[in-house]
Amino acid sequence: MTFLHETTLLIEAFVRDYGLIALFIILYFESFGAPLPGESATIGASVLAIRGDFSIIDVFLVVWVAAVLGDSTGYAIGHFGGQPLLQRYGPLVKLTPERLEKLQDLFKRRGPIIVVGARFVVILRQLNGLVAGSAAMPWRYFAMANIAGAAIWAGVWSFGTYYLGDFFGRHLTSISDVFR
Repeated sequence: MTFLHETTLLIEAFVRDYGLIALFIILYFESFGAPLPGESATIGASVLAIRGDFSIIDVFLVVWVAAVLGDSTGYAIGHFGGQPLLQRYGPLVKLTPERLEKLQDLFKRRGPIIVVGARFVVILRQLNGLVAGSAAMPWRYFAMANIAGAAIWAGVWSFGTYYLGDFFGRHLTSISDVFR
């Protein structure tokens, strides 16, 4: 078994045992900076929806709302005190003062596009709201991009897994057999 497969099974068991509230907690905290497996949790919950344990609509809504609220919390933290926080702890994730300055400048110039696109990039997804808030990105632009980006991201990982999971499961197993 691969690490990714084992992690997905572990997260799937956690979500199965504790329900959609566990999914919400994982996604909420991941969305404002905690190093948690949001994608794996969403995939695990979607697999449970395939089996009939959850409604895929409920999975999507929980993921979407948790991601929006988590990123909004990150924005508030960034807006009201994120600069010192990012300067102090940013280097732990290779966010040096120079990189932080470049990233904040990028948010000022192309904020909404970055907020939507960062959802699909690990580390950027977790720092998205914090950096947008510390860069003083206007709230209305952040909120609109956050809602849209979270909907797209939640849709890709929940509905994508739900509707394509069986196809990928069959084909990825076949491909992995070639390398054994």
